[in-house]
Amino acid sequence: MEFLWIILLGFVVYFVFKRFYKPKYLTSLSQEDFVKGYRKAQLIDVREPREYEGGHILGARNIPMSQLRQRMNEIRNDQPVYLYCQSGARSKQAAQFLKKKRGVEDLYELQGGFKKWTGKIKKK
Repeated sequence: MEFLWIILLGFVVYFVFKRFYKPKYLTSLSQEDFVKGYRKAQLIDVREPREYEGGHILGARNIPMSQLRQRMNEIRNDQPVYLYCQSGARSKQAAQFLKKKRGVEDLYELQGGFKKWTGKIKKK
């Protein structure tokens, strides 16, 4: 029984670590810093189409996390990539994927995700 508790605790620690760990290759930016740079970069919304259509940052391209594997060639390696999702979890996953599979080096995410965004948005 004690062994099961240790395994359960290990899983909890692992998932908490994964949720809050910030990879070295991904720079987390405040909204102010995000706005300063995203116009000179590739701005990618990794949320699902339904979320994107409900409101997105002006100029963002929608490449959902669920389609990233098939559409990764749409993202250039030679330009900065600014990512965002609803809260930050999917943008971290997308950054990890782009770093590993495409060799993208210049990766940024919106701190707190779209739910913290107070700038202009566009709705479809």
